[in-house]
Amino acid sequence: MVNTTKLRKKEHLTDVCVIGGGLAGVCAAISAARHGAKVVLMQDRPVLGGNSSSEIRMWVSGAGSRVRNLQETGLVEEILLENMHRNPERNFSIWDSVLYEKVKFEPNITLLLNCACCDAETGDDNVISVTGFQLTTYTYHSVRAKIFADCSGDSILADLTGAEYMLGREAKDTFNESMALDKADKRTMGMSLMIQAHETDHKVDFIPPKWAYVYNTDEDMRNKPHDCLEKINTNFYWIELGGEQDCLYDTEEIRDELLKIAFGVWDHIKNRGDHGADNWELDWLGFLPGKRESRRYVGDYVLTQDDVIKALRPHDTVAYGGWQIDNHLPGGFYMNGANGKHLQKVRLREPYGIPYRSLYSKNIRNLMFAGRNISASHIAFATTRVMATCGVIGQAVGTAAALAAEKGLLPREVGEKEIKNLQKMLLDDDCFLPGFKREMPELSMKAELTTEYGDPSNLQNGLDRKIWGRDNGYWGICDRAITYTFPEKTHVNSFRLIADSDLDREYTDGNPDVLNISASLFRRRDYNYTTFGFPKCLLKSFDVEVLEDSGDWKKVYGTDSNYQRMIVGEIDADTTAVRLIPKSTYFSETLWTTYGSAQVHLFAFDVQ
Repeated sequence: MVNTTKLRKKEHLTDVCVIGGGLAGVCAAISAARHGAKVVLMQDRPVLGGNSSSEIRMWVSGAGSRVRNLQETGLVEEILLENMHRNPERNFSIWDSVLYEKVKFEPNITLLLNCACCDAETGDDNVISVTGFQLTTYTYHSVRAKIFADCSGDSILADLTGAEYMLGREAKDTFNESMALDKADKRTMGMSLMIQAHETDHKVDFIPPKWAYVYNTDEDMRNKPHDCLEKINTNFYWIELGGEQDCLYDTEEIRDELLKIAFGVWDHIKNRGDHGADNWELDWLGFLPGKRESRRYVGDYVLTQDDVIKALRPHDTVAYGGWQIDNHLPGGFYMNGANGKHLQKVRLREPYGIPYRSLYSKNIRNLMFAGRNISASHIAFATTRVMATCGVIGQAVGTAAALAAEKGLLPREVGEKEIKNLQKMLLDDDCFLPGFKREMPELSMKAELTTEYGDPSNLQNGLDRKIWGRDNGYWGICDRAITYTFPEKTHVNSFRLIADSDLDREYTDGNPDVLNISASLFRRRDYNYTTFGFPKCLLKSFDVEVLEDSGDWKKVYGTDSNYQRMIVGEIDADTTAVRLIPKSTYFSETLWTTYGSAQVHLFAFDVQ
C-alpha cells in the first residue's frame, strides 16, 4: 500500500524574509528587525556565520585587514567585540553561539535553522513566497513577505524566480576591465577546506587514510606555501578546487577531492620532510567546503574594476569595501603556487563606495541581495566577496528592507525616494560611508558643548573614526565631564556615544598579526599565541547625568562594564544640562577609565 501522508507544513507572514545566515544574512536580519520589521531568517545549516562558522572556520576579513583605519563598524564591529569579550581564545563553537544569540534573541526575528529554501512563488515580477524544507523537523516552511533578501551566497532565488544573474568571468569589453579575460568563460574561484591543529609537548604520529593523496615533495604539492605552523596569520586557503567545474552542482564531487588533498597535505607536513610538525596534532578537518563564488545577481548597477580601483563614491553609497582585488584563479590547488602564481592581486589604497543600485534585482521588483552575490563583475567581486564587507552590505540591505516595508515601497523606490534617509539611518547606526558625514542631532547643535579637559569639537564633526590622516576624536581623562548645556529647560530622550574600539587592533594583547581574526586555526603551546586580548583603549566605565532644578546632578545611566563601541541609552528627562563622566575603574599610579589606556578617546557624544 502506498503511504499518501504528506509532511507537515507551516506558514509564516512577515515583513522581510532573509535567506542565508552567513554574516551578510545575520546583519541583514538584525538590522531589519532593529528598525521595526518582522523578519524570518531561513538558514540551511545548523549554525550561523557561513564561512566563518565552526563548519568551515575562515576568519572574518574586510577592508581593515588591508588598509589602515578601514575596519568595518556597525553590526560587524558589534559582533566582533562581543566575540572578543566572551571568547578570548577565539573558539569557533563559542563564535557560533555569539551569532546564534544575536539572531535568536533579537525581537522581531524568527530563526529557521536547518531549513533549505527549495521553492518560490512569483507573480507580477514579485516574489510572493518562498518554501524551505527543515530537515530536523521534517517540516516545510512557507514564508510570505513584502521584501525578500537573498543572502545565500549561491543566489538560490535566481533559478527559483527568474531573476537575472551572471556566472563566470566576463571578457575585457563587457565592462571595459583591463584585468578581465580576452574571452569570457564560465569558470569561477574555487572552494577550500580548512585544517585545525594544536601543538603538544610530545611527539604525535599521524596515519593518513589509504585514500588520501601522497605528496612526497613540495613540487608534488605544487609549491603551495605551507608554513602555517610558524606563521599563524595564514591558513590552507590554497586547498582549493572547483573553479573549473560547476560551482553549484559538482560540490559533492569537489568536496571528495578536497578531502583527499587535505589529508595528503597534512601527511606531507607531518611525515614527509622537516616542517617542525612532530609535536603537532590534527584537531579538525572540514567536510563543508568554503565557497568563494557562484552566481551574482544583476542589479540596476554593476560594480566594476574601475569603480573599486578609482575609489567610486556614488551618490547612493550604502556600504564600502577596501580588501584587495584578490582573484583566485580557477585551477586552484593544481596551479603552481610559487610566488603566488595561483592568484591575481591588486592592492587598493582607498575605500570604494558600494551603490545601493547594486543591491536589488533589476527585474524582480521586491528582491534584494547581500553578500558575495551582489551585482558586481567578476573582477570587482574579487574585492567585495570577503565577509566583513558582506556584513556591512547586509546591514545596508536589512535597513533598506525595513524602510521599504514600513513605507510600502519597493527596493528601487527606496533608492529613488529615500536614499538620504537610508544613508542617515546607516550613519546613525555607526556604519562608515566614505565621502559622507553623519548629521548631528538638532538638539545637540542647539546646546553648548563644553568639557573640563580638552577640546570637544571633534565630537560633532560627523566622522566617527580615524581616517585620512585625521584623528577625529576627543582625548580626555577620567572624572572630567563633557557637558551639553541648553538655553532653556529641554526634554532629552536619549544619548548616543561612540568610543574608540581600536579599529586597527594596535593595542590589543596577543599576536599583533592576527588583527580581526575570529578564531585561531593553529594553537601553539605558547599561550600568547592562542589567546587574544581586548582593545585597551575602549571606554569601560562612565555615567550620564542630568542637572535637576535644585542644582544637583542626577545619574540617569551608568555602567562599569561596557565593551561596545556604540552605546545608546535612555535619558527621558526635562533638564537644562546633560553630562558624560568617564569614570576610573583601574587603580594604579594613574586612574584609568578604559581596559588599560591612561586616556579616554571618544568619537561622538550626542543627545536627542
